[in-house]
Amino acid sequence: MNSTHTAPDAVPDYFGSRYVFDAGRARVWRAICEYLQRYIPETATVLDVGAGYCDFINQIKAGKKYAVDIDREAHKHCAEEVQFVHANLADIDLPAESFDTIFASNLLEHLHDNELNVFFSQADKLLVTGGTLILIQPNIRYCYREYWDDFTHVRAFSNVSLSDLLVSRGYKVVKVEPRFLPFSFKSILPKTYWLTKLYLLLPFRPCAKQMLIVGEK
Repeated sequence: MNSTHTAPDAVPDYFGSRYVFDAGRARVWRAICEYLQRYIPETATVLDVGAGYCDFINQIKAGKKYAVDIDREAHKHCAEEVQFVHANLADIDLPAESFDTIFASNLLEHLHDNELNVFFSQADKLLVTGGTLILIQPNIRYCYREYWDDFTHVRAFSNVSLSDLLVSRGYKVVKVEPRFLPFSFKSILPKTYWLTKLYLLLPFRPCAKQMLIVGEK
């Protein structure tokens, strides 16, 4: 999963306790990015909000790539072609209507009401008309037992509630996958490219507790 916006500020050792680096991430995200590429033209300008270890933005194919995170150390994980912006949600200072795609993974569940509003206000401003918002989130329908074990979670979404939220913000929901990925990289599933690629081809994905929502502005 990607990083969040507030947890490192609130809890200095959040990354050490909940979000430890795993070398297998790159292999898994290579397969995930290949799957998501269908929604992202290779000429697109893409923004990854809460980029963390930059797993997505480093491997997605795009014309221009930007990563935003409040953890200044995140830039160490950026590939050379990725432009890193150290900022919180409210302070993202990038040109309006300059992105074809905005991506966020495991971010919204950490946002309080005002922060969630800021996130969508920024997305509204930064996306071009017809641009795509891609969200990967825990789906509370399938992970309710372990969901609150992360002490930085402040809200929960299902595939229905998150879809409704996008519609309320003026987006057209073009794809909903209620079961997309396992809950976390602490999953017992092997972290390999080929197994992840095969997993994403399954009509029913065992242990999948995260969802994929794609909206069009």
